[in-house]
Amino acid sequence: MLPGLRENSVRLLSLRGCQLSERDFGHVCRGVAESRSLAQLNLNLGIVSNINRVKQLAEALKTNRSVQSLFLHGSPLTDAGLALLNPALSIHPSLVALDLGDCMLGDEGINLICGLLPPDGAKSGLKELTLSANPGITSKGWGRLAIAVAHSSQLRVLNLDYNPLGDQVAGMLAVAVASSRTLEVLDLEGTGLTNQSAQTLLDMVENYPTALRTLILAENNISPELQQQISDLLSEGEEEEETEAHEVTAREKNPWICQNNSSSQMVLMTSGLGDSLLAETEM
Repeated sequence: MLPGLRENSVRLLSLRGCQLSERDFGHVCRGVAESRSLAQLNLNLGIVSNINRVKQLAEALKTNRSVQSLFLHGSPLTDAGLALLNPALSIHPSLVALDLGDCMLGDEGINLICGLLPPDGAKSGLKELTLSANPGITSKGWGRLAIAVAHSSQLRVLNLDYNPLGDQVAGMLAVAVASSRTLEVLDLEGTGLTNQSAQTLLDMVENYPTALRTLILAENNISPELQQQISDLLSEGEEEEETEAHEVTAREKNPWICQNNSSSQMVLMTSGLGDSLLAETEM
């Protein structure tokens, strides 16, 4: 199964929402372990459905060196499952994007995730992290994450939508954003925020220079006026940065150089409930 993985011609593999037998899942993991080309692995919506599959995936990731993005959204991992995955995640040399949304995580899971956001200069870490819809995480866990985000030297995108954060946690996150030199996108949609949170975030954006460019506050009890004020301030910062970038480019006059790789690359994708891959597309 999946000979393209072993032939190093596959860069993206999506098995999202498929029903795989234990045997087929084992074949997939062996292919992932052997692949030197796979950059994105999408196992969203229940593919990693039991502890045995977690162990197989962990073993595959210990050997794999190419995966940059791993999506496990909607997998019943729990903290125990993440603990099994964590050793492989923490030593992976290429992993920069991780989706653990709706994975039934709690505070112990957050402690493990913080290890993937090392402080300045420590080692490479995640650039994009999704933790949507994990209501088992308490304010203590979110506080621990806020500290890690503040000191992370690489995190650029953080998705926390549809968690019951509330104004207290939002205040912690505002401090983290103000301290971060890299965070550009923060998704707080549907997180139980009020105008109190929005005012804190507005003060942060207005008074502290940050890298933040996108702040998503939809589906919260926040007035449209406050949301617009925040959006306008972020837009002003982005416009100023773009102007500076254009000026630098004009002075340097360095052309973009596009590297052309003539080798054939393949994308394997699935959808629905099929047991086999539905498409093989040459890139």
